[in-house]
Amino acid sequence: MSALQTAPIRSTADISPALGMSLRHGGLIVTEANLCADFFNLRTGFAGELLQKFVNYRAKLAIVLADPKAHGERFGELVYEHQAHPHVRFFTSEADARGWLDEQRSHAQA
Repeated sequence: MSALQTAPIRSTADISPALGMSLRHGGLIVTEANLCADFFNLRTGFAGELLQKFVNYRAKLAIVLADPKAHGERFGELVYEHQAHPHVRFFTSEADARGWLDEQRSHAQA
């Protein structure tokens, strides 16, 4: 498989290309800087749409946020709910995100 990729997701138009990239490369890393403000405002539905699309296609998505609690209590709950999710997880470092995705890719190849 190819090296893990990163990509910006700043609008709904970016979701399908990001999903395709994840499926092609065995996972995708998205950093806080590469997400739009709507992702962190759960009332917009953007985060739900993004996460559900990856779950539906069983694509791996690692989201790197320095401090998930900085985005509010509800957002912190969303992050907590995804601690052990098989497809979408949140991390505080890119190294941890890469480690999880590498582990997932090695299990898929076994």
